[in-house]
Amino acid sequence: MTVIWIDGAWHDETTATISVFDHGLLYGDGVFEGMRAYGGRVFRMDQHLDRFYDSARAIWLDIPMPKAELAAVTLEAVKRAGLDDAYLRHIVTRGRGDLGLDPRKCARPTLLLIVDKIRLWPEETYQKGLRVVTAGTPMPHREALSPRVKSLNYLSHILAKVEAIQASADEAIMLDPAGYVTEGSGQNLFIVKHGIVRTPPAWAGILKGVTRDAVIELARGAGLTVLEEPLNRYDIYTADEAFFTGTASEIAPIREVDGRMVGAGRMGAVTGDLRQRFRQLVRG
Repeated sequence: MTVIWIDGAWHDETTATISVFDHGLLYGDGVFEGMRAYGGRVFRMDQHLDRFYDSARAIWLDIPMPKAELAAVTLEAVKRAGLDDAYLRHIVTRGRGDLGLDPRKCARPTLLLIVDKIRLWPEETYQKGLRVVTAGTPMPHREALSPRVKSLNYLSHILAKVEAIQASADEAIMLDPAGYVTEGSGQNLFIVKHGIVRTPPAWAGILKGVTRDAVIELARGAGLTVLEEPLNRYDIYTADEAFFTGTASEIAPIREVDGRMVGAGRMGAVTGDLRQRFRQLVRG
């Protein structure tokens, strides 16, 4: 079942509420984190919580609970939900304020946690591979707001997703203002060429994903060379394989980008092997 925790109290969908004056709602002033639980175990919770607290600190926001206590609440929420495969969303906002921007008017942050299910695409789509288009909406400039901050304002990513929907595609690839490939609307991106795995580096303006790090570890553990270097659309068009990674999407193969077939137009051997290794990692 869906479990929601807000500022120390447990709720369901019918009782969970926040103020209309909360600056997370009014201005997107807050940060979030997504996690997965498999068989009641939260995958890499410490890394996710570290990023959650770092994101908050980067926007001058103090999470009103020590990390160890929030970890305990997280485990309790997963237990209460009773879901074998669960998705967790941690959110902290600036809190209730007034209609002005001044964060000092918000007396206390709002901290909440949601435990529910998530499924981005059916298994058939994973087996066939995703149809992807390049979004015209670019990533915000990395010096405007660091992409390492998982802020509540995801409007540019939503607009990229809208472009994918309008093109009858499964997902979109976003570019930076210079035209280099960054990520999907909510995923990191990898390609495989001649057996070498490549992905944009963190400094290129991407979110440094926890699943991304796990996949890099798995690939290197399998004896593959992994390079973190800038990519452009030519690299994607001419790749032997391509795939997305993310907490919600896990490892999702890409079969087509901008009408061009990627490799053989189906899940490649490297992608399939990494997908199997990832499943073994998260499910023990």
